[in-house]
Amino acid sequence: MRTDFDFPKAELLGPVVFRPDFNNFEVISANQAWSLFFTGGQEDKALGRNAELGKFFTNLLIAITVAGSLGGAVFTHLT
Repeated sequence: MRTDFDFPKAELLGPVVFRPDFNNFEVISANQAWSLFFTGGQEDKALGRNAELGKFFTNLLIAITVAGSLGGAVFTHLT
């Protein structure tokens, strides 16, 4: 009998980044990178296959960085 807990490979329980089929220097998408970031390297498909979500998080990070830099520059200029 096969259940959901019968794992065919021993490396399924470890982080994705240390699995042999993942770690051969292939290019990963923004979704895979953000999924690895949010799950601590455990899962690379947590955000699904929608490319827009990865672009959203990337653009959000850029916007926060630019807003923080501009806010800091304005703050130091005013004081």
